[in-house]
Amino acid sequence: MSAATRNLLEGAATFVAGLVLWLFTGGVEVPVVTLTKVGVVMMCVGGVLVATGLYQAARDR
Repeated sequence: MSAATRNLLEGAATFVAGLVLWLFTGGVEVPVVTLTKVGVVMMCVGGVLVATGLYQAARDR
């Protein structure tokens, strides 16, 4: 598996996990962090990974 493919898959999975946290954990109370904010951060990280994978795929061609 190439680095571009791995980054695309990891980014998509991270983005989806963050989206699930953002949408469905609004009423969950955790002492240290807010899970909806963690979801937003995970979506940002996933987006960066997807963009990196797309850049790597375009550069390889």
